[in-house]
Amino acid sequence: MEDPTREFAKAFFPLVDENVGLYIERLAEAVAIPSVSSDLENHLADIEKMMAWTNDHITRLGGTATFLDNPMGTAEQPLPPILLGEFMVDPKLKTVCVYGHLDVQPAHLDDGWDSEPFCLDERDGKLYGRGSTDDKGPALSWLWVIEAHQTLGIPLPVNVKLLYEGMEENGSEGMFEAIISLSKPGKFLNDVDFFCISDNYWVGKNKPCLTYGLRGVAYYMLEVQGSEQDLHSGCFGGTVHEAMTDLIKLMATLVDSDGTILVDGIMDSVAPVTAQEEALYDTIDFDMEAFKDEAKIQSVSNRTLKPDKKSLLMARWRYPTLSLHGIEGGFSGTGAKTVIPAKVIGKFSLRLVPDQDPKEIKAAIDTHLQTEFAKLKSPNKITLTELHGAKAWLTDHKHPNFEAAAKAIEIVYDGIRPDYTREGGSIPITQAIEDATQMNVMLLPVGACDDMAHSQNEKYNVINLVNAIKVLGLYLHELAKIEGPKPSLCRCEPLTDEELMIPGAFMKGFRCKCEI
Repeated sequence: MEDPTREFAKAFFPLVDENVGLYIERLAEAVAIPSVSSDLENHLADIEKMMAWTNDHITRLGGTATFLDNPMGTAEQPLPPILLGEFMVDPKLKTVCVYGHLDVQPAHLDDGWDSEPFCLDERDGKLYGRGSTDDKGPALSWLWVIEAHQTLGIPLPVNVKLLYEGMEENGSEGMFEAIISLSKPGKFLNDVDFFCISDNYWVGKNKPCLTYGLRGVAYYMLEVQGSEQDLHSGCFGGTVHEAMTDLIKLMATLVDSDGTILVDGIMDSVAPVTAQEEALYDTIDFDMEAFKDEAKIQSVSNRTLKPDKKSLLMARWRYPTLSLHGIEGGFSGTGAKTVIPAKVIGKFSLRLVPDQDPKEIKAAIDTHLQTEFAKLKSPNKITLTELHGAKAWLTDHKHPNFEAAAKAIEIVYDGIRPDYTREGGSIPITQAIEDATQMNVMLLPVGACDDMAHSQNEKYNVINLVNAIKVLGLYLHELAKIEGPKPSLCRCEPLTDEELMIPGAFMKGFRCKCEI
């Protein structure tokens, strides 16, 4: 008997191929809505329009859609609602919830785009437009998967819920509070068994991957004040302790030129690399020269901090880093101005890894800077402020949720198994969902590494759009094969070593307290 997923693919794949033009047309409609969340004064109505557009497609397909008021919105600063969609087949079936965002980064033609950013432009098999890959293309693909099932007269094999927000590009304001509320008994997320997010990218241009880890972030501003107002260097140079001098000396004590973090205690809680983890890097499709081209360093230094694939990817994904971002204050415009700034602010951040606590990192940074500042014997004042912090996320890549996606990818990509990757960036919503629901969250990227999200000429390859719909469709059918009760029905903590010693625990397969 043929595998039911492959049997479904025989009808599903041709239907997707026949409708590529329609999918592109709909993506063009979505891209044309400038749902820029960093400028709510001018674009709140556009985000709401994008939400309404998506709501209409959900209801057209027979789903239930609800707008949830943003819990952080006020009369003075209204925020876009959160869109909850669902296609419930049978409450006894397993349920997957997919998260996506419908807002985008700002974009203007004169930023360096080759075409109007909010007018989808197809060139050489690529779809150029703001939001094409981040995240409208991937997020809306779920609707076309559901539509295809209906066209074929095939019921969805699992229940599908949709969680769409409109503030992701501006800190997901209100989303974290909403997730906690929606995860309570009887609420929208409480019966979800698996989560899937497509809001990141492949490591390369050709081979799919599944992502099981993200670094966290801690962003700081270090302020040094030397006077009440800016001073003329001709009148006061050589007579006062200059804030800029102190700041540059302090910033230089944080990290050296080979990327080594110089702050004591930062590396103390970093977990060692296991042999099993290290083996995952061996098969990852990654080209060092292509990475240099992506980083635009070939014509400058043509050299990375690490000499080989494995050490570079580990530095990028699983070890903490500290980066200096800039200095606010003084004079940074064109030309010359002989000013001694009264106050300057240095900006820097760390990318954190599992087991690192942002609060402990803040304490280590604070201690380090106070110690180094004391060495300067300066009478100036320093203040360290943390703008935001988020813990790293790391999940089990052997979870059935990941295996379901891997099998779907293997069918769509003719036997190719995905790489299992981590990422250097942060998607805080991932950890928030896992913490609130206790269910597995998987990142299933569908775009290529050169899609240029957040940058000029953002694009989404047509072939990636097509294969994304195919993978997502088969993923649902692989999820349906997972045996056992719905994971959301059990939220017990795993048994302790002592509880595992209960007579018969091992033989009976006890995993949690509800099975005792």
